[in-house]
Amino acid sequence: MYDEKLADRIRQALGRRKGLTERKMFGGIAFMVGGNMCCGVVKRDLMVRVGPDQYERLLGEPGARPMDFTGRPMKGMLYVDGGALANAKTLTKWVDRGADYAASLPAK
Repeated sequence: MYDEKLADRIRQALGRRKGLTERKMFGGIAFMVGGNMCCGVVKRDLMVRVGPDQYERLLGEPGARPMDFTGRPMKGMLYVDGGALANAKTLTKWVDRGADYAASLPAK
């Protein structure tokens, strides 16, 4: 089960991005841009794809931690605690990071 309200807030933040789709995965929901995952919701947390170049820097942001879904951190992927996303501006900043990174990749 995942936080449906957070998923709705992400949909609003993503707006009408070109090539936007949704897919159930990781026991939650993932949002894709051009077939590349950009972000999603796992339980109450935002899962965001920031890429390996931004990973270390963004790991220091409030609420951010390594995505360790498999027990091993996935470089370029972060969880952001849902409690750190109460502010719409903060959520949009994280969602845009993920969507911009996904859009920079070759479409699938």
